[in-house]
Amino acid sequence: MDFKYDVIVIGAGHAGNEAACAAANMGSKTLLITMDMNKIGQMSCNPAVGGIAKGQIVREIDALGGQMGIVTDRSAIQFRMLNRSKGPAMWSPRSQSDRQQFIQHWIKTITNTPNLFVWQDTVKELVIENGQVTGLKSALGIHFRAKSVVLTAGTFLGGLMHFGKNQLVGGRISEPASFGITEQLKSIGFSTDRMKTGTPCRIDGRSIDFSKMTEQKGETDFHKFSFLEEAKRELKQESCWITNTNQTTHDELRKGLKDSPLFNGQIQSIGPRYCPSIETKIVTFADKISHQLFLEPEGVDSQEYYLNGFSSSLPLQVQIAAIHTILGLENAQLFRPGYAIEYDFFDPTQLKHTLETKRIKNLFFAGQINGTTGYEEAGGQGLIAGINAHINCVGGNEFTLARNEAYIGVLIDDLVTKGVDEPYRMFTSRAEYRLLLRQDDADVRLTSKGFEIGLATNNRFHQLQTKIEKQNELTSFIKDFPIKPANINNFLASRDSSELKHGCKLSDLVLRPQLSIFDLAEAIPALKEKIDEIGTRKEEIVEATEVLLKYEGYIERERLIAEKLQRLEHINIRGRIDYNSIQSLSTEARQKLTKIDPETIGQASRIPGISPSDVNILLVLLGR
Repeated sequence: MDFKYDVIVIGAGHAGNEAACAAANMGSKTLLITMDMNKIGQMSCNPAVGGIAKGQIVREIDALGGQMGIVTDRSAIQFRMLNRSKGPAMWSPRSQSDRQQFIQHWIKTITNTPNLFVWQDTVKELVIENGQVTGLKSALGIHFRAKSVVLTAGTFLGGLMHFGKNQLVGGRISEPASFGITEQLKSIGFSTDRMKTGTPCRIDGRSIDFSKMTEQKGETDFHKFSFLEEAKRELKQESCWITNTNQTTHDELRKGLKDSPLFNGQIQSIGPRYCPSIETKIVTFADKISHQLFLEPEGVDSQEYYLNGFSSSLPLQVQIAAIHTILGLENAQLFRPGYAIEYDFFDPTQLKHTLETKRIKNLFFAGQINGTTGYEEAGGQGLIAGINAHINCVGGNEFTLARNEAYIGVLIDDLVTKGVDEPYRMFTSRAEYRLLLRQDDADVRLTSKGFEIGLATNNRFHQLQTKIEKQNELTSFIKDFPIKPANINNFLASRDSSELKHGCKLSDLVLRPQLSIFDLAEAIPALKEKIDEIGTRKEEIVEATEVLLKYEGYIERERLIAEKLQRLEHINIRGRIDYNSIQSLSTEARQKLTKIDPETIGQASRIPGISPSDVNILLVLLGR
């Protein structure tokens, strides 16, 4: 067996899978090392992909030529577009997945990707020579050589699980932790710390009284994650169910707080602010008498349900007693309790925007070891790391995304510029230009970039070109088509929209908030005919066209602002300034600029503690 590769990816979670597929599809001989080949792409926590801002990331992964969107669609058992009541910048796709089908589709994808090989083993040590990684050593004593290594260890580095006072070493329930890499990297100067996350119990669906709960069905329209026509939702669609905690539930939980690892000092690490445990909720929001919970199915052929909103590390008996006070769960039988897990992560300011470490050349970090939460954030990082690991092998310009180009760009820039003081979760509010980063146009923004670097396929690029062509044709038709009052006023009256006094263009009617293009097609045969000409993707293209028409002025204004500020991203400063020698900078600015060593003025301006006056001083020094 040949133990020499271009790229080696450690860990077959969401970051590792995207990194491995990207590097291999771009032409690198790639090895994916995992502890368990049957757990490739395991959804460690909830069986869902997407959500607020996270759904945009998955669409961006897909647009660039990644795999998460395709795998999600093919394993989907419920799809919903969140935030429909708000503007299109906030629309966020989310899908429940069949947990086992999700794994099986990932295994099928990886084992059928050319240039991609899999090895089941544990990595004990990286091989580092002359300041760059050259391979690794495994638990089986094998020395693998590589030009680039991507570390995506998730929660496995030093993983420690908490079930009340009981502690088990492991990276996930019933799976061992990994030791050696953290200690090695720390010994050569890497900064590391501990984070904490958690997961709820799993409940036997046969013991749930769904008649006492509110049913939440999915949507059955055209929306999905992948922009590829051939990626479709194929599985039976399932419902989720809503219930709530109550005062009795909270009383039962409070009885166990003295034995809670979160409150008795057993857990010292940093937990997620935006996905708190149920015991944290009742303490932080002590005035609330109820918290909403979601029962989410684990699969079409499974009786296992995930209790979303009830993450806990309380002792088992406390969890059971509290759950039995919840409407519909009075007789609930558990498959396993909830638990918390602590794990090692590395300060992400030690990374470049390519996710290559500054300290060791050709070594990349991606996923939860960078202090993030979520499958989607991990997948986005993995994709960028895999792309750049390949580029490091063959040469070429590094691949990064700006904040006005993608949520993935916002995510990585936040990590490497600001660092993390708690597990990082993406929100639409983190993006300054979220109207430019909508879920509907991720392919228009990014597929050409993926195609240029050799990741997005000819088929994907051709589908994009066809979509843009048809969208432009429809836009031109709507902007040019004349409307006469006599032909439309009766229809407008039926929709509580003011009648026309003079003729106008069809686009003027599309701008009205009460009317959609599909509404107008009912009254204008020529528009309906034009839409029908589009073919199989007409709903997607009509929706994207409508967003562009209704928000055209806002989008253009945001684009101009982004372009103006983007100029700062082209003023390179790394290696040009000795910050410690500039006394006019604040002490905090000197310290942080020296530590992070930003690439550009733009990145420097986003470092916490760097004031506008500090930025102006840097610009003056550079003669700007």
